Amino acid sequence: MIGRILGETRENWAGLNLYQRFEQVVVLLLGFLVSVVIAVALLHLVQTVFELLRLGSLDPSRRDVFQTIFGMIMIVLIALEFNHTILAVLDRGRSVIQVRAVVLIALLAVLRKFIVIEIEDADAVLLLALAASTLALGGVYWAVREQDRAMQKTESDAARVE
Repeated sequence: MIGRILGETRENWAGLNLYQRFEQVVVLLLGFLVSVVIAVALLHLVQTVFELLRLGSLDPSRRDVFQTIFGMIMIVLIALEFNHTILAVLDRGRSVIQVRAVVLIALLAVLRKFIVIEIEDADAVLLLALAASTLALGGVYWAVREQDRAMQKTESDAARVE
């Protein structure tokens, strides 16, 4: 995918204005930097799992081990989704990050917080705020998805009329 995107960027480079070129370079650099962060986070996750295995401490029934491992996995997944969103700007030729992807990333981050939170240490206000955030982000995600579906239906109906 990245090779195809770079090839398309190279082919279209001459037709881009200065700002579009700047945007393409920034997106490529951000994609590279996020990829480095993903690789480092994945390496750290692998090291942690192997260290827990070596110590005989990899017991998923222990809450602290579960929270640590799945918190780290969620970080990698969030970063992957973030990088996918960045690269989609190049792939689709759009200059705006899709709202649905940003809301999904935020939702994943809130859900990660639910996984790693120490319930007995969390106060009710924090839990209520996280629950409200989850519901609000879920509602926004649903609304944006429905709007996208309605737009696709309108476009396909218009194409059939022509």
